[in-house]
Amino acid sequence: MMPTLLAAAVDTVTWSPKTAIVMILCNVMAIAVAKATVQQPAVGAMPPSPEMFGGFSLGTIIGATSLGHVLGFGAIMGLTNMGML
Repeated sequence: MMPTLLAAAVDTVTWSPKTAIVMILCNVMAIAVAKATVQQPAVGAMPPSPEMFGGFSLGTIIGATSLGHVLGFGAIMGLTNMGML
């Protein structure tokens, strides 16, 4: 049964600078969306140097970068399936 399961496994994307660029762009886009839409970005625990993170609290930073990673995962998988990565 195990060889059958291994044969059904999906190929994953190998890391390359192109995949890193896509992930970085998606994270930057998510941070821009957070900057434009979060009504109270400085509520909660603050990082040691808040001016470095645009005045975002830790929760806002984690939320924005989490969204960026979800968008990046989808973009990388979609671009790979289209043969562009």
